[in-house]
Amino acid sequence: MSEPGRALPQPTPETQHFWDGTQAGELRLQRCDACAKVYFPPRPFCPACASRTVSVFKASGKARLYSYVIHHRPVPGFTPPYAIAVVELEEGPRMMTNIVECPQTPEALQLDMPVEVVFAPQNDTITLPLFRPAKG
Repeated sequence: MSEPGRALPQPTPETQHFWDGTQAGELRLQRCDACAKVYFPPRPFCPACASRTVSVFKASGKARLYSYVIHHRPVPGFTPPYAIAVVELEEGPRMMTNIVECPQTPEALQLDMPVEVVFAPQNDTITLPLFRPAKG
């Protein structure tokens, strides 16, 4: 019997644009047309002013490491140790993710270090946005 894989999100009508974007290699965010607030996670209304006039746009994919923990216990779909992180996107919102392509140590994972999005296909419909140390 094969080992269970990583738990994957289930897209909804409110989040489908985000998952379509990750499949296309784009990190898509929403911006309120009324107050200009950029936000994540996706939702059909602005969390700042409750306006339902919102737009979807392609984000830069650049961020800074805001916070993290290094998880050492085995969990299906992950090989410990691995970083569970919060990154602050250049556009303002924060998102939970994993940091990849670097040692999973406090010496390598420096708070406020620049990171960039990379896309990890999981199956035919889900591609996860992960982050790695920025190159250059």
